[in-house]
Parts: sequence; structure tokens; C-alpha cells
Amino acid sequence: MATASLNATVRDDAGTGVARKLRQSGTIPAIIYGHGREPQKLSLTEREVERLLGTISAASTVIELAVDGATSRTLIREIQRHPVRRNILHIDFQQLVAGEKVTVSVRIRFTGTADGVRNSGGILAETMHELSVRCDPSMIPDHVEVDVTPLTIGHSIHVSDLSLPEGVQVLDEPNATVCVCTAPAAAIEETPVAAEGGEPAPAAEPELIRKPKPEEEEEEAK
Repeated sequence: MATASLNATVRDDAGTGVARKLRQSGTIPAIIYGHGREPQKLSLTEREVERLLGTISAASTVIELAVDGATSRTLIREIQRHPVRRNILHIDFQQLVAGEKVTVSVRIRFTGTADGVRNSGGILAETMHELSVRCDPSMIPDHVEVDVTPLTIGHSIHVSDLSLPEGVQVLDEPNATVCVCTAPAAAIEETPVAAEGGEPAPAAEPELIRKPKPEEEEEEAK
């Protein structure tokens, strides 16, 4: 489990105008909520937050959030950024409760060089870059390591093939493909088969499949 520390200050004022003034002064509005507690408005130092986010995986790192002398174990649940300038507009923290499991996204780290790439000129396609898991906060993995060394051309690794610590439940579909080793482009090109009448059949256009990135920024802060 990865952990980090961050300082926050309680704030009483709310609203778009207040949030704008906070950001102009180098402060980020935030909120902390959790099971059995009322949501509490906070403010953070922008420089400290940006420095922290540059060194951690925000989705799976437990943040020891110090608020006016009291420390709470939290997870960052949402970071709102300006769609153009990309500066942080607002951060949501969830306070962690002992014995209460949480759902987090954990980075997938690929290691090694696939056999099909090294010996056959193949291409490794990484189709997943994070894994959704549910576990006790104290058991959150920093990352999930996937060794691609044995992969030959035409073979893939699926979620069901991954090894995770006991007590960590994977929420993704077991048959979801994590990565696949494919043949080089030149090797999979095929000459179009002649259509009826002797005319060559048109070559099929490749279908590109990409995982869309969720939009998680909003221009206005809470």
C-alpha cells in the first residue's frame, strides 16, 4: 500500500465566486466525505498538491490528510481540472473507515520483452493499463505487475491470468484481454481474393478499437 501526506485547512465559505478567489490566491478548494461523517469543505495549497500528484498514483495512494491538527486516512476520488489550462479546480477526498472495503483503480505495470517481439518481430499491444479492484484500504496494491516475457505471436494475457494478493478482488471481466502479441503488419497483409466476375475484391479496412478516456474534468468547482 502506497501512502503520502498532505495538509488541508477547513473553510466555511462556498460558491463559484469563493472558489475562483481561492484559486487566484494559489489555493485549491476541496471536500472530504465518508461513511458516518458530514462533508467538510477544505482548502489546499496548490503548489503542495501539484508536487504530490507528480510523485504518486492518485487513484490508489492512501493520503494521510492533516486537517487543522487532526489526521484522516483518505483516498482521492475526483480531481477536476480546467479543460484548457489543466490547472486543478477541485479535489474530492473519501475518508477511509477501518474494516470498510473500497474500490480503486490500480496501475498495470508491464515487465520484460515478449518472446514474439524479441524473436519474431511481433508487436505487443497493451489493451489495459489499469485494473479495478476491491479490498481493504490497507491491502491496496501499488501496482499489478504483468510479465510479458513468455508471450509468443498470437497469444495474449487475460485478467484471469493475473496473480493478485489474497483479499484483493478483481472487478474486471476475467476474459478481458490485458495485452496481446500480434504479428508484424507486413506478415498479416493478404492479397484480396478475386470477386465473382474476375474483379479483385476490395481490401477490408482495419477496425480500430480503442478504450475511450472518461471525461473527468468540469470547469466549475463545487
